[in-house]
Amino acid sequence: MMFPKKGDPIIIQNITGRYGRLHAKLMLEYGTNVVAGATPGKGGQSVEGVPVYNTVREAVDKTGSRASVLFVPAEFTKDAGEEALNAGIKLLVVITEHLPVRDTLRLVQLAQSKGATIIGPNCPGLIVPSERVKMGIMPAPSFSPGGVALFSRSGTLMYEIAGQLTGSGLGQTVALGMGGDPIVGTVPTECLDFAESDPRTSAVVVVGEIGGDAEERLARHIAKSGYKKPVVAYIAGRHAPKEKKMGHAGAIIYGDYGTADSKITALRGAGVKVAMTPAEVPGLVKAAIA
Repeated sequence: MMFPKKGDPIIIQNITGRYGRLHAKLMLEYGTNVVAGATPGKGGQSVEGVPVYNTVREAVDKTGSRASVLFVPAEFTKDAGEEALNAGIKLLVVITEHLPVRDTLRLVQLAQSKGATIIGPNCPGLIVPSERVKMGIMPAPSFSPGGVALFSRSGTLMYEIAGQLTGSGLGQTVALGMGGDPIVGTVPTECLDFAESDPRTSAVVVVGEIGGDAEERLARHIAKSGYKKPVVAYIAGRHAPKEKKMGHAGAIIYGDYGTADSKITALRGAGVKVAMTPAEVPGLVKAAIA
């Protein structure tokens, strides 16, 4: 897994759409080097001074970009993702929600065969504060450069906890929204392995939520691998009523498995410090790295 550096050329797919235009502007203002957009039939136009091409292949050939942010409606996302990966994109950030699981599986399988990384779908993207690179929809003021790697299943909680960290003087090496769907391109274990290999990262914060077994699997991974860096976690949904339909497709509980208690117990058993509120996260991080 490789994250973009300052000046790396970034493509936005469907840059001519409502959200593509808005976030192209915000990404540019942050310092991201958005070099091209790709929208079928809109070639020759420009958005915020960024040239638009009809295909990702054209954009890649013209700019040399290997990273793309996808703001394409769900019904067209599989085709757009396949187009990007087949054109040589190695980092594909899929913001789109409501993507069918079968489509996600096909994209993940294609990415694996191409040696590419997918972030998402149904995610806010990623931000590397020290490099001034933002690929997604997160509010930049919440984030600052530092030594904490932040990985979250929830987008809004990522912003909230990043703001808590920043306000406490704890900046981030990277903040990544993994996405709230049952199947996502990048899972927590992969994120932690990246953070362990990153010399700039001194601690890791994982924001989980009820449903699925990603956090339980992460706990087993930490315990089995003898993970070296301190990990702090927060699990959302502790007070969610049973049988209540939640906003994320991945927030599905089976009996007692996938509950907040199940996740907290597993993580604590692996030596992870678990915060009970977002406001507790910075203090636990500071204690862990002291």
